[in-house]
Amino acid sequence: MSSNGRPGEPRFNIQPHPARTNNPADLDPRARRDFNENPAILAHHARDPYIPSQDVVNSLGAPLSREELKRRSEELNRDQ
Repeated sequence: MSSNGRPGEPRFNIQPHPARTNNPADLDPRARRDFNENPAILAHHARDPYIPSQDVVNSLGAPLSREELKRRSEELNRDQ
């Protein structure tokens, strides 16, 4: 705004934005930064597929048949 504005009128200035990046989480001091600060836990560092142990496989139980899944789906959708 020029200096020859009317007296008594408010004058506005553009203030710099506090963000250094376009990530809104950078402005929140409470945001968790564990994933960004510890690159070892990021997904792109995975090498091989996960193959569960036999104990984990046994604890899952047998998969349901199509008929059982269809019955369960109807049961869940009926309450809506």
